[in-house]
Amino acid sequence: MNVLWLQASGCGGCTMSLLCAESPTLFDLFEGAGIRFLWHPSLSEATGAEARALLEAVAAGDIPLDVLCVEGAIARGPKGTGRFQMLSGTGRSMLDWVGRLVPRARHVVAVGSCAAFGGVTSAGGNPSDAAGLQYEGAHPGGILPPEFRDPTGLPVINVAGCPTHPDWVTETLMLLAAGAMGPEDLDVLARPRFYAEHLVHHGCPRNEFYEYKASATALCEMGCMMEHLGCVGTQAVGDCNIRPWNGQGSCTRAGYPCISCTAPEFEEPRHAFTETPKVAGIPVGLPSDMPKAWFMALASLSKAATPERLAKNATADRIEVLPRPGKPRG
Repeated sequence: MNVLWLQASGCGGCTMSLLCAESPTLFDLFEGAGIRFLWHPSLSEATGAEARALLEAVAAGDIPLDVLCVEGAIARGPKGTGRFQMLSGTGRSMLDWVGRLVPRARHVVAVGSCAAFGGVTSAGGNPSDAAGLQYEGAHPGGILPPEFRDPTGLPVINVAGCPTHPDWVTETLMLLAAGAMGPEDLDVLARPRFYAEHLVHHGCPRNEFYEYKASATALCEMGCMMEHLGCVGTQAVGDCNIRPWNGQGSCTRAGYPCISCTAPEFEEPRHAFTETPKVAGIPVGLPSDMPKAWFMALASLSKAATPERLAKNATADRIEVLPRPGKPRG
């Protein structure tokens, strides 16, 4: 399966994350699955005239293109020309190259939230008029129209995340190589369901604190970060805590709140990432699938039943009170 990877307006962080794939490594995995990079701007040896000739051959249909991967948002400015971002040496904008290559691709994959929805690149005043491939923020229709479908009937596959998990990219490409991904395997925002059917909350090492509403008040503390520190892991999709980066890392495991980086418009929450907006002392962002009244009733009961161990450890930077061993029988 031939894959062409373009880096548009972004930081390159999704490529950096992809290189962290292990057991097997990125290159061993792709070799075993029969996946071949035609070109990647950060990984390929081809540069200059050789790279330009390859891109022209793909655009002309002389080289088959199975998957077009785009990392980073697409700059449409100024005035729809796309000339704020030119593909060096080609005399053409990235916007133009994407428009030429999409019709040649059997599948189109947006790698990361910038390519999917615009992401951080489109934040603020968005002076470059950046957008995602098939979404502008949460709204269908970006560089490509909402009705776009590839020859197999799939929309742009949004492997969203900032950065996206290496396994999400490799698993998506392997499923495409095996012909095992259909429209039913994507959620309402065209994210692969194999990770979008989970919440970041699943597998979070702070879940015991969450259950008893034993909350941290500062980033260095061990308690749940939902009540005071802006964590939205109970609403954000992703299996980050089920299969963490490098086998052990995730935002919440590292002591930082989940900011829902797999969602459109996460980059502009209208409040500080590490603050929980509240109304009359009640967090605004409660779990999305629970009625607010039920949550408040359960929270009150949980706080009343919080074990001393959790209450003290929640506001400490390390475990101060150890679990008590069970009493021996007899």
